Formats: sequence, structure tokens, C-alpha cells
Amino acid sequence: MVVSDSDASGGEQDQDGAGQKPESPSRPVTAAARRERRATARPAGKSAARADDKTRPAGKSGEKTAPDAKGAPTPKRDQKPKKASVLARLVRFIREVWAELRKVIWPNRKQMVTYTVVVLAFVVFMVGLVSVLDLAFKWGIGKIFG
Repeated sequence: MVVSDSDASGGEQDQDGAGQKPESPSRPVTAAARRERRATARPAGKSAARADDKTRPAGKSGEKTAPDAKGAPTPKRDQKPKKASVLARLVRFIREVWAELRKVIWPNRKQMVTYTVVVLAFVVFMVGLVSVLDLAFKWGIGKIFG
């Protein structure tokens, strides 16, 4: 049995003591009414500031925006950027590698032993599996062509 919001309230019980129905429902029925109710319950802090931002988009009013931090004009597309020297690029590469290595979470001794045992066990299993398949194919080829 499906019960709507109006049926679930009991019909006659929606009326107040004077026999009149209340003016506004305690819970909005439609999604639009719920959105409207949430909008009125919101404090006028950030939403008012966002409304001002929407009325005047940045960069469209013809005003000059703040210049770039370097103060240099944007390079043209056909200009190639200057390359640093080989030594400078090598030093930069080593610094970036060092920075990435500092971000790595290195395993402790217990984890390293566990990982090593798991890898060795997997390798032994795979060697055994390939050996068995090799012997089976060798035997099968020998029976067919031998």
C-alpha cells in the first residue's frame, strides 16, 4: 500500500481546533518547494556575496586587471622559450628527484621482509607452473609427432 504525505497525516487531523486547515504545510511536498525553503533558511553571508559576483563577471568590465607578478608581457606563440644550460637542467632534475624521494613512504624492516617473502614465493610458484606446462607440452608434442 502506497501512502502519500497527504494520506499519511490522517486527513481530518490536519485541521486545527477551529476546523480549519493550517496555512502552510510543515514539510514541503515538491522538490521546488524544498529548495525554496532551504534558500530562505540560509544566512545572508556567502550567498549574497556570490550573487554580487555573478552580476559582474571578472575581466569583462573593461577594467585593467592586476598585472602579472613578473610584470612581463605574455610571450608570443612563435617565440621559443630560452633553454637553460645543461648543467642547470641537470641540477634542477636532481633537485626534483630528491624532492620526490622525500615524499615516498619507505617500508620498515618487517614490511620489507614480508614483501620479499611474498615475491620469492610467487616466483617459485610461477617457475613450477611454467616447468609443469613445459613438460606437459613436450610430452604431448612427443606423442603427436614422435
